[in-house]
Amino acid sequence: MNLKNNVIKVLSGEETEITPVISVTQVAIVEAMEKTGAFWPEAHKDPEKMATLGSSLYELAGLECARIPFCLTVEAEALGCKVDLGGLDKTPQIKESQFKSGDEIDVPSDFLDKGRIHVVLDAIQILKEKYGDNLPIVVGITGPFTLTGHLLGVENLVRYMKTRPEEVEIALDNTLDACMDYAEAISNVGPDIICVAEPTAAPELIDPLQFKSIVKPVLEDLANVIKTKKVLHICGSTQPIIRDMASIGYNGISIEEKVDIKKAKEELGKAGKVMRVGGKTMSMGGETTSKIIGNISTTQTLFRGSQEEVKNEVKNILEAGIDIIAPSCGLAPQSPIANIKAMVEARNEYYGI
Repeated sequence: MNLKNNVIKVLSGEETEITPVISVTQVAIVEAMEKTGAFWPEAHKDPEKMATLGSSLYELAGLECARIPFCLTVEAEALGCKVDLGGLDKTPQIKESQFKSGDEIDVPSDFLDKGRIHVVLDAIQILKEKYGDNLPIVVGITGPFTLTGHLLGVENLVRYMKTRPEEVEIALDNTLDACMDYAEAISNVGPDIICVAEPTAAPELIDPLQFKSIVKPVLEDLANVIKTKKVLHICGSTQPIIRDMASIGYNGISIEEKVDIKKAKEELGKAGKVMRVGGKTMSMGGETTSKIIGNISTTQTLFRGSQEEVKNEVKNILEAGIDIIAPSCGLAPQSPIANIKAMVEARNEYYGI
């Protein structure tokens, strides 16, 4: 089976004989670092090590993709934020936000030359040369709303959403420019899937109505410049915004275990097909083409669970109609390789392979 063709067919709405097992979120785990010699934090800033670690779970566990990078700080760092690259089992974090207001945010003309952006672009090329047309390459980017939180501070962003939404809209106009430039640069190198991660847009943090009125339009604009297959990942209990997520124009939506797959598929059926008319998205009725990706628990099952628990969860989501099997969010660095293998084994057992 050609792994790349299999997942691309699913995201294109074509029938396949077997459900893919991939990850659109962070894949680096300590056990894989020890086996490959590609460790954090070095793998955040070295393209060879990034490529090695990003493909490690394909090599060691049979996960059907390579996925880079391993954090959501690349863009913010390039825009001037101070970043702590973390350690062996600690992901990079924003140390200091750079701006106080939305109109202060400026995307320099040499934005793509700054920070670790070149590391990601080089790592994509390394993976393409190594795996050719067989293994899908997934690249994660930070969504404009989450990037705005990095630049202004998440607490400030959430407060502004309640008290000064116009400030957020100004900021989003500027961060969207950065996201679009970065997405275009990645698309030009040629990975297979770009995953836009918007954890700060979770319903636990902002009102679903504000997601629809403020965040959704910029995600639509971003989707329009991504030339690869595209996936939208939002953390938390996204049931209230599933219909909006599915009508933005992404080929797949990645959900956490808090979301009921059967109910999510019902919402997708209500989302309606969309088309762009005069720069606006218009519902045309019918069913959305977005596929559901997920939602094996990363905080419990893959991190702390037994292999049997992993297999049971995989079989349950297959029965529920999942389109692509994947971790529900980024893998915890201390997750065992055996549990990633169990995901693939459970899928194989389900299909009698």
